[in-house]
Amino acid sequence: MKVAYLGPQGTFSEEAASRYFTSAETEFVMFDSIPDVVEAIGEYQVDKAIVPLENTIEGTINMTIDSLISYEQLFIEGEYILPVSLQLLANKGTIRSDIKEAWSISPILTQCRKYIRSLNMKSVQYDSSASAATALQLTGRTDAAAIGPRSLATLLGLDIVESDIQDNPDNQTRFIVVSNYRNMDTETKKTMFMITPGQDQPGVLSAILNIFTALSINLSWIESRPTTRKLGVYRFFLEANQSCSQATVHKAVTILEALGHEVRIIGRYQ
Repeated sequence: MKVAYLGPQGTFSEEAASRYFTSAETEFVMFDSIPDVVEAIGEYQVDKAIVPLENTIEGTINMTIDSLISYEQLFIEGEYILPVSLQLLANKGTIRSDIKEAWSISPILTQCRKYIRSLNMKSVQYDSSASAATALQLTGRTDAAAIGPRSLATLLGLDIVESDIQDNPDNQTRFIVVSNYRNMDTETKKTMFMITPGQDQPGVLSAILNIFTALSINLSWIESRPTTRKLGVYRFFLEANQSCSQATVHKAVTILEALGHEVRIIGRYQ
């Protein structure tokens, strides 16, 4: 089985992948960006993919959601919660007071925003924390540092200038496992709905939420993303917790579609 994740070696995505997929028969395939990972599973280059969905500090990883809905056949089949500890990584001989730039992927920079500001550093974005650390190591610069997992220090021979620099000590990232096949297991699971309103009108989200309330569906996560049709028009992502049965899901879909909304179940998962 081939599993795609965000590389290069040393990323949190690699750690999440190795912890979730423990079979010796798993073949891991690294890609340079989250959209590339989703494209790999969407184009049937791999069997499954694991990508970050949300973080304690940053919230939703929008590039994951936006990439996921590009392929109608993709489904979420599982999730994994990874504790995240971030380190300030630098070349040998670097003094913290000399560091002017912090390099990493956008979500990690967001998770350390207060720390970066406190040191008056400029944020520089890369496709991954590992690519940032590799670029730093190759340049040999001592006026810049990368932010990423502890494993990168060992992998690239970098110093850990400061540990646990994330703004929230209880920082976690939720990863989702994606495949091309709908999980047909009828056991109680979380359910991810994607709802595109039939028409843009005042109170449309409130009306949609009232349906879930009437059916006693507890929603644990709500996100809106632009439809790209025109400015100010959004689709909604709603995640129901594990008490939502298959029969209740079917009833919700039936009612929403009867009201003219487009509904897609992105996944049911443990």
